[in-house]
Parts: sequence; structure tokens; C-alpha cells
Amino acid sequence: MKILVLGSGVIGVTSAWYLAKAGHEVTVVDRLETPATEASYANAGMLSFDYSTPWGSADVPLKVMKWMLQDISPLYFSLKDFDANTLRFMTRMLGQCNTRAFDINKERMLRVARYSAQCFRELNNEVSLDYDLRMKGTLEVFRSQKEMDAASGDIAILQRCQVPHKLVDVAECIEREPALANVREKIVGGLFLPGDGTGDCYKFTNGLAEECRKLGVTFLMETDIQSIETAKGKVTCVKTSAGELRADKYVVALGSYSPFLLSKIGIQVPVYPLKGYSLTMPIIDADKAPVSTVMDQKYKVAVTRFDDRIRVGGIAEIASYNKELSDKRRAAIEFSVRDLFPGGGDVEAAEFWTGLRPMTPDSVPVLGETRYDNLILNTGHGTLGWTMSLGASKFVADIVSGNTPDIDPAGLSVARYG
Repeated sequence: MKILVLGSGVIGVTSAWYLAKAGHEVTVVDRLETPATEASYANAGMLSFDYSTPWGSADVPLKVMKWMLQDISPLYFSLKDFDANTLRFMTRMLGQCNTRAFDINKERMLRVARYSAQCFRELNNEVSLDYDLRMKGTLEVFRSQKEMDAASGDIAILQRCQVPHKLVDVAECIEREPALANVREKIVGGLFLPGDGTGDCYKFTNGLAEECRKLGVTFLMETDIQSIETAKGKVTCVKTSAGELRADKYVVALGSYSPFLLSKIGIQVPVYPLKGYSLTMPIIDADKAPVSTVMDQKYKVAVTRFDDRIRVGGIAEIASYNKELSDKRRAAIEFSVRDLFPGGGDVEAAEFWTGLRPMTPDSVPVLGETRYDNLILNTGHGTLGWTMSLGASKFVADIVSGNTPDIDPAGLSVARYG
């Protein structure tokens, strides 16, 4: 079959990979010049297969009120960008902040993320991609005994979901991340998750795009996608700046921009652009840099090691589609790397970046079939786009091909929103 994939981020490219592997004729369309230059460009670099957790939980409303009183906070609101879409998203997300919804959403997320971990292992055995991969786990560090005690709820969830983990003291934190010896007085312990990894999503996506080209995938870049045209319950074509493009089936992988096209054909996907920030800096002293990923629990900032760089990622800003870079937000994420890994990276030379994470109210991606029998969705992965990419895209490729997916599709499609 001829398949048209809309979007060339990590989700679009991984979709193209599995569709091409299945023998389809695949074309990827995007307005950008090269793949992975928006949300996939400079994310935190974490592969959080085991620690995939919904944003909505019973204690989140109280946490949000506390965060709003902090100078350095994991969450910010931009009042000037507050609009009706923002209000709808926040209202729906608030509706997910209860124990029953959390348990349902957690299972769905882990279903996709753990499948994705399997797909990553298979891909790494099949092709050689250079993307600074390190499978050394994630260390979440606690700055106070109060934080460490409060982690008991998270640990109970990990135990219930059979996620490998270990609560560690300061000595073991330093054993796993030797540079923390320089700031041992600032931490009281940590939570180690051995199943997670790190790497550069941009390098991964572009490396896989080259493998896709070897399989015959066409990348139609610098092409504006204008509309999806439908008739009699089917998509008939996609109108673009390069003309009308026709295929047998169509996959929408446009991240935060998916709702703009889909709403015009009656599909309401509650995907919201949750703004995140990162810094990427050269390492100047490897002995003072992290080995893998260290998550600063208090500020929800990840400090991640690439081969010769450090990536610092964090903050969730509710600011609609505003992509302005803020010096205040830079200072907020700078604090963790300066405080925990002083002298490890050249902070002054860091590239400062922001991207829009396609977030759903329940934190679960939107995958699979729609009311149009030849239109399939692969969007709404939130902060875990790279983590879930291969699993979500293999699932979608099976749906497109008419195969039975390897994981249960229940609760993953847009139908769950009514």
C-alpha cells in the first residue's frame, strides 16, 4: 500500500521505519527542512521505559499550589498566553487527578513504554545507529529527608507495577554517579531505576531516517500541510504546498500541531502544547559530569550525559503555542546542573532551546484508528515521545497493515475521549 506519514519528528520517522519494513511504499511530509527539528530536537535525552507515569494524580493539585510559591518550580503558567484551549486542557487534566484514573493511565502508559523498550533492543541489534546511547539507568536524587520520605508513594507504585528499582543512600548515589562526591552534603539519598537509558533523540531520529531512505522511504520536506480532505468516511487526499497527495492510508504524527488538521475533519484530539526547556553544553571535565541521568527530584530537572555533552532538561510551562525563550526559565534549569555538577560542563556555552510537548489530559498517547477507515493517529506522547516512539509506531504500523498488534489496543485510540 501507499502510505502518507504527516510529520517527521521521532514519531513520524519511527512510523515510516516500521511501515517500510512491512513492505509499504511510504512518503513522509513535513514543513521543516530536516527531520526532528522541533520537539524531538533537544529533549531531556531520557529513555524512561520503567518510570512512565501520568502527570495527573490525586496529590497533583496540592503540589501545584506549593510549586507556585517556589522561585524555582517544575511548573509555570504564562497568564498572557492563557486561552480557551488552555482552560479546556487544564479542566480535563484536573479530572484525571484521582487514584482510579491514575491507575488506568499508568497501566496504559507502561503497556506502550515497555513494548517500546523491547522494540529498542530489537532495533539496536538490527541496525547500527550512533546516538550516544547509554543504558546505565536513572538516579533520582533527594535533597532532604522529607523528599525521600515522600517518595514512599512513588515506590509503592513501582512495586505494584513490578518496576525494578532500588532506594539508595548517599554512598551508593556517589558509587553510581561519582561526580556527586563533590556535593555530597546537598543530597540525602536517591532512587535508582536500572531499566532506563539516555541518548540523543535528534541523532537517533536522523540516523533512522537514513535507514528509512535505504528502504525506499521518500521524505518530502519543506512542504506545508494545508488540509486533510475526506469523502464517504475516507480520507481522499492531503492538500499541501506541493499539491494534492494521495495514498491508500494516512498516518498523522504531527505532535502538538495534530489538532489543527484533525479538528477540521471532526476529530477532536485533546493534545496540548506543554512547553519544555533544555540546555546542551560541552563537557569540560568528565570527572565532574554525570555518568547517566540524574533527576533532581525537587525541581524535576534531568541532567543527562551524552558522550561529550551534558543535556539539562525540565520545566513544564503552560503557555499555549508561545515558543519564546525566557531568561528566567533558563536560570531555573541552569540551577540544577550548576548545583549538582559544578565544573562539569561549560554552562556559558550552552545551547538554550524550547519545544512543545504534545500532552494529553491522561498522559496516554493517542494511537490507532479513527472514524475514517484509512486515517490512523500516532500523537499525544507528551514528555515521553522518544521513550514510546518505537513501541507506538510498531503498534500503529500493525494497525495500518491489518495485523494483530503485539499489545492490547484497549484505551489507546481517540475513541476513549468519546
